[in-house]
Amino acid sequence: MIYVDADACPVKAEVERVATRHGLKTYIVSNGGIRPSPNPLIETVIVPEGPDIADMWIADRATLGDVVITGDIPLAAKCVAAGARVLKHNGEALTEANIGNALAVRDLMADLRSADPFRQGGGKPFSKTDRSRFLEALEREIQRAKRG
Repeated sequence: MIYVDADACPVKAEVERVATRHGLKTYIVSNGGIRPSPNPLIETVIVPEGPDIADMWIADRATLGDVVITGDIPLAAKCVAAGARVLKHNGEALTEANIGNALAVRDLMADLRSADPFRQGGGKPFSKTDRSRFLEALEREIQRAKRG
């Protein structure tokens, strides 16, 4: 299965296309504002409003062999611990080997932002290259999950 943390996810259409090609059940999880897909393999899950409710829904279900799409590092850490394969929106895989580092960088950046009220968050805009890299990475992770 594929689980998508859909709030602010720029690759939902790409996930649906790849999931359909592979015949994989996919859950698009958010707390609203997402148009449901008519595709029978795609299930839109609307969770109640609240901090991290969508993340908890995914973390409670993702397991070995599943693929999770998220930019949320704490959610990624939970899913990696459960044996799921995790991809960020730009195609970067989060694994047991790098999730600790990703959590540390996330915490450091949060501390820097809170220490300097003039420091603005945000990164570089999502590009065509990111989208292409994501599609390649998703295909690769699905193939690995099927083999293993």
